[in-house]
Amino acid sequence: MTDKSWKTAYRSFYYEHAPIPQDLDLDPAETALLVIDVQNAYLVEASDPLERERWAPFMQRMHGLVIPNIQRLIKHCRDKSMNVMFARIACQTPDGRDRSLSQRKPGFNNLLLPKGEHASQIIDELAPRPEEIVVLKTTDSALTGTNLRLILNNVGIRHVICVGIFTDQCVSSTVRSLADENFDVLVCHDACAAATDTLHENELKTINWIYCQVASTEETLGFIG
Repeated sequence: MTDKSWKTAYRSFYYEHAPIPQDLDLDPAETALLVIDVQNAYLVEASDPLERERWAPFMQRMHGLVIPNIQRLIKHCRDKSMNVMFARIACQTPDGRDRSLSQRKPGFNNLLLPKGEHASQIIDELAPRPEEIVVLKTTDSALTGTNLRLILNNVGIRHVICVGIFTDQCVSSTVRSLADENFDVLVCHDACAAATDTLHENELKTINWIYCQVASTEETLGFIG
């Protein structure tokens, strides 16, 4: 990531020559913060030393940058009486038979996270308040197979700030779904993470401008009226 502002950073080939956008102004009454999949399962250090070393940069980014920035956003949005919402991967059945195909394929995405287990819960540092909305999903997108679209419409939301993990998977899928449903989406690049910085940076370039605007946490806080 360069030190450019959100107006010029993360431009892909398609948008290299796009005009400089106007300043963003987010009405708190029409804006929601959506925290995606920051769950206990992803913050557990691997027992295998090689895997632990392989995931060390991700863990450092999460604890040193992403989680603190999400905490800042949550506090600011709560102080503004905004809607703070959460999405988490959590199947309804103990054996996971209700999971989508993408969460049953062998490999990293083969997730069995029953809704009541500790592993599927949002981490304590970002714990939702009792009155805050949490949707459970068995897909990448937080809109697919949930009533989040209906909820956002019911509470009058037009703008959604997306943060969480993983940038190139559930965050990106959610952003694309929101854009397709005519929500205006903002992604905080320093409040998200992928498994590697390369995956993170590449995905932000892919989704920026066409599906969302990408900005820093500090810039985003300034957009909220």
